[in-house]
Amino acid sequence: MKRFLFLLLVLLSMQVTAQRKAERKAEPAALSPIAQIEASIKDYALGILNATEMVDRFRADSLFTRGLVQALRQPNSFQYKFDSLTTISQLYAPDSSFRIFTWQVMKDFSSYRQHGAIQMRTTDGSLKLFPLFDHSDYSDNPFDSIRTPANWIGAVYYNIVQKSFNNKQFYTLLGYDESNARSTKKWMEVLHFDAQGKPLFGGKFFTYTQDSIKPAQPAFRFCLEFKKQAGAKFNYDPELDKIVFAHLVSETGEVKERFSLIPYGTYEGFRWQNGKWIHEKNVDEVDPKPVPINQ
Repeated sequence: MKRFLFLLLVLLSMQVTAQRKAERKAEPAALSPIAQIEASIKDYALGILNATEMVDRFRADSLFTRGLVQALRQPNSFQYKFDSLTTISQLYAPDSSFRIFTWQVMKDFSSYRQHGAIQMRTTDGSLKLFPLFDHSDYSDNPFDSIRTPANWIGAVYYNIVQKSFNNKQFYTLLGYDESNARSTKKWMEVLHFDAQGKPLFGGKFFTYTQDSIKPAQPAFRFCLEFKKQAGAKFNYDPELDKIVFAHLVSETGEVKERFSLIPYGTYEGFRWQNGKWIHEKNVDEVDPKPVPINQ
């Protein structure tokens, strides 16, 4: 009898031990420090876009920005993808030399502000970061000059096109700005780096015949402004190796009223040649689907 009880206790002990091991295996692995920070700022990233009151959106933006910088200070953060931050644009350069974060905050229905940062890849995994400060509200002519991160013309970027000329790399950024209650802007901005590795935005990279819709030359960056929710295409086509954009016409016949401009159904474009984007008046592009804002 005693032997039977002893064997029973041994079997029960083995069963409990096996169950505890199984439970430990089922437990999720502990989050890394950077993943913990990401989890802590996820709701702030959503609040930037979705909070009802302006004060709450800007508070979320402030807390998110602090948390993002804290996360990026973690060693070797450059490779970490922040997949849960779905309201924040994160783009790696095609050569992985840098990545750029951008997002926007709505002040009210007639005004938006963009925020962002460029994180450079470093050999030792340390942080090299360039914060971007949107200077759009203080610029009478946003096309006038090469700009730095301190007076950046803000946009939320959705594509990067890398080109080269004379052994130097140029990164064309395509982005949008919700702008105001009646119109949206899509920007084409050439990013390059000076001899010290500091980012510069814009330059005399665009060749096109002047018309009433395109920015007046000389334009150091290119922009189309059109009716809200008009769905005007503006993106890089890898098969054509061109940046393709919708030809715009005015619903009212007043092209100066940018909120009246809508796609006509035909396309124009730019091709890269000898360090410049050369305009093409007609580009064959089939686009049967509605175009979201980030294309």
